[in-house]
Amino acid sequence: MRTLPRGSTVWYGGRVSPISSSVPQSHRSRLSWASAVRALVVHGLLTLAVLLAGAADSTQAQAPAAPESRPPSPSVAIPNFWNPRARGERVEAPQLGRPVRFLTDDEFPPLHFAGPDGNPTGFSVELARAVCERLAIQCTVQARRFDTLLDALGDKQGDVVAAAIPLTPTLRARFLATRPYFRWPARFVARGDKGLPAPSAEALSGKSVGVIENSAHAAYVKTFFPAAVLKPFPDLSSAEAALRRGEIDYVFADGLNLALWIGGQDSERCCAFVGGDYLENRYFGEGIGLVTRSEDAALNRALDDALQRVWDDGKYAELYLRFFPVSPF
Repeated sequence: MRTLPRGSTVWYGGRVSPISSSVPQSHRSRLSWASAVRALVVHGLLTLAVLLAGAADSTQAQAPAAPESRPPSPSVAIPNFWNPRARGERVEAPQLGRPVRFLTDDEFPPLHFAGPDGNPTGFSVELARAVCERLAIQCTVQARRFDTLLDALGDKQGDVVAAAIPLTPTLRARFLATRPYFRWPARFVARGDKGLPAPSAEALSGKSVGVIENSAHAAYVKTFFPAAVLKPFPDLSSAEAALRRGEIDYVFADGLNLALWIGGQDSERCCAFVGGDYLENRYFGEGIGLVTRSEDAALNRALDDALQRVWDDGKYAELYLRFFPVSPF
């Protein structure tokens, strides 16, 4: 009988057999959903922001026109990252002679976290499960510490990383990745009782916009909304609290964090998204995909094709609605 690492789940043709987890429950629950995702996004964006903030400071008074945000949807907006013209013949998974081993982390909800039974779940994990079902392959998933995932993949302790690791040139130099299945949209949020207009360079003239200091979002506002009054804060919680108290007009930040705040108790239902999302790669990154070793190109192509099929048959939308009741898009 094959032995699996503790903290793993094995999938057989869509059925799940749990294996007990070695991560203590107290360790799993020490981060709230909002604080976990905040830690992730700040970690992924602040390095990029160091360069962007300097560039924004040198911007001339006549700033370029801001790229238009996509219009918001009155219902839950489900993003589509797939090009229908890119569809080709179905790609089958290579025969490895063993289960495909997925690695993830269990402390970054709603993307990946420990479920009530202690096993990994979340949007990324359940999307990986759906991919395995489309490919008709047996898969396992194991939770590891976030900062060890890529090294474990490189050391062949797993075959695929399904976690919120940003796609960057540095990552692509060492690994392969599918097309993004999730991205980090930037959004404006405002109090619902003020009737403020949707953001534009003209509409934000003289309006106060809270941002995290030295962040990519601060650099973006400086560049494309130069007439706005920038209000830097040391962290997103401080900016959100100031918005809730009516001390600033808008907050511009990561849409996923803001969605969690809007739908949570801390917001006291004060605020809502205004305008659409902003997805410029140079500021907000490429998003996240499934990551494999460079030599596993056939597996990577199969995963990419299966993600497209998961979108086409509606499973992506089903999972998105389950884990994102307030859409960041």
